[in-house]
Amino acid sequence: MWEHGSETPKDPAILSDEGSHVDDGDENPERGNWTNKTEYMLSMIGFAIGLGNIWRFPYLCYRNGGGAFLIPYFLMLVLCGIPLFFLENAVGQFCSQGPINIWRAVPLLQGVGIAVVVGNTIIAISYNVIIAYSLYYMFASFQSPLPWSSCFSWANSNCSSTPIVHCNISGVIVANWTHENSTCPSSNLITVPVQSPSEQYWDVVALQRSSGLDETGPVVWHLALCLLLSSIIVAAALYKGIKSSGKVVYFTAIFPYVVILILLIRGVTLEGAREGIEYYIGSQSNLTKLKEAQVWRDAATQTFFSLSIGSGGIVALASYSTFHNNMFLDSIIISLFNHVTSVLVGFAIFSILGHMAHVYGKPVGSVVKEGFGLAFIAYPDALTKLPISPLWSFLFFFMLFIVGLDSQFTMLEVINTSLLDAFPEFFKSRHALFAIGTSVCVFLLGLPCVTRAGIYWVTLLDKFSASWVLIILALFELIGFCYIYGGNRLIKDIEMMLGEKSSCFWGWWKACWFFISPCIMVVILVWSFVTYKSPTYGKVKYPQWGLALGWCILVFIVIWIPVVAVYKLMRAEGSPWKRLKSLCSPSKEWHPYLDVHRGERYSKEPFVKDH
Repeated sequence: MWEHGSETPKDPAILSDEGSHVDDGDENPERGNWTNKTEYMLSMIGFAIGLGNIWRFPYLCYRNGGGAFLIPYFLMLVLCGIPLFFLENAVGQFCSQGPINIWRAVPLLQGVGIAVVVGNTIIAISYNVIIAYSLYYMFASFQSPLPWSSCFSWANSNCSSTPIVHCNISGVIVANWTHENSTCPSSNLITVPVQSPSEQYWDVVALQRSSGLDETGPVVWHLALCLLLSSIIVAAALYKGIKSSGKVVYFTAIFPYVVILILLIRGVTLEGAREGIEYYIGSQSNLTKLKEAQVWRDAATQTFFSLSIGSGGIVALASYSTFHNNMFLDSIIISLFNHVTSVLVGFAIFSILGHMAHVYGKPVGSVVKEGFGLAFIAYPDALTKLPISPLWSFLFFFMLFIVGLDSQFTMLEVINTSLLDAFPEFFKSRHALFAIGTSVCVFLLGLPCVTRAGIYWVTLLDKFSASWVLIILALFELIGFCYIYGGNRLIKDIEMMLGEKSSCFWGWWKACWFFISPCIMVVILVWSFVTYKSPTYGKVKYPQWGLALGWCILVFIVIWIPVVAVYKLMRAEGSPWKRLKSLCSPSKEWHPYLDVHRGERYSKEPFVKDH
């Protein structure tokens, strides 16, 4: 046995930091490891960089002072993003277990792991539908002209490529007013609300959207088939776990960058691109915006969600790393890569939106949207203004599809890994069937989201399962591993993996873990509850029963934390204080997965009964 700080014993099959094997076998043959460091890094990057980097960050940057927004954005990365990413990465790698079994370190909080799995299941349902949307638009892009480029036969009378203006002359309404004969006073102009072809195509053709959540309507079959195709692709990629998904990420993690670069080069060569980029990050840069608390909240929230902290994905992927992998350096590289990607995507998006605004003769701000509005309305509309528009449209939606797949792989891997680790005797020999079964369940549960009211369900799931929930779960992670398990003990565990002491750095990480990061997260949570507004889809409001269901979804995820804690306290033996103390101490199963990596501390310290 060896002590912390002493030379680390090496297993012959350990994967080096450069990603090469000493031999062909896994360090952990029973559970498996990444084939090489490259597959691990690409999987982490593919998971961290999701749709939020594409359809939310550019809008936030534009809204919050342009270039000035990058100051709080990268500051929040240093204060909150990297420390939490590093924490999850280290915990998963140390014990080589999924999000449920890592709580052997603090058995009282094992419900956090269950909540992570439940939350991932719900998020995966909505994410699978968004992938189906991208697939549908990708297939529709093979048509020329693009089907949303004009008001074709599918459109109704409310569809128009240009605003319809009437003039009120002495009480007489002159329809479709032009300035050929005389000038109408601006006070007499009446602009009739219309939908652009891309907006109406999204509502009428793609979604066949109903009037609200109360009107479910039939299944939209072209979306259901795309949902099925998405599920089949995900199941095929996860068929052999990380051994198959690790090969897929060579394409799915790299290709989106190729598309982003192509769209960026094409975008900056367009007329009006300069104005778009200036709106995004140039002349609109406003340092006075930094005085507004909302800007800092948006920076912290976007940092938190774009890195997917608290979702269990980082833990699950890290659990397949070799024990002595340098997760410290990995965490910094991946986190920085995520933020730089967000900035790069913004240039590609706004350069083409600037061209669209130029063509329409409008200010750039009037064509900027976020979320579904950017991905499926504004940007597709902008692409119709480009030569060879079907090609650019196909590339854009293929990129959305690939980015969505990367995140979906990891979300389902969280579910699979957690259950495989929790019930190895049942699932280990049935890994392939289990991966297929998970994909089938996510497909079936997603069918209500491809009805005519589907977009309302997707929005509801997103608002209540992928917002506050992740912050709550991450806050419990900090409480569990830093305050209960102990920051000093966690640091010793990390030193075991790194094989050296780095005491000069630990003061900073402790400051972030114990004070800075939790304070930021509490502020975000409190502010979110105080400023809560009922979610809507556009101008459509949700019925009261729909909002109540949304709150039930949130409660259903986090309720596992107190329920499991109470259950374990009731099952434990001894006085109430003794029960609480034993459940806040690591169980005998908390240690590095392989015997060769268990240090002297683990052979001498007594362990409590496994709970």
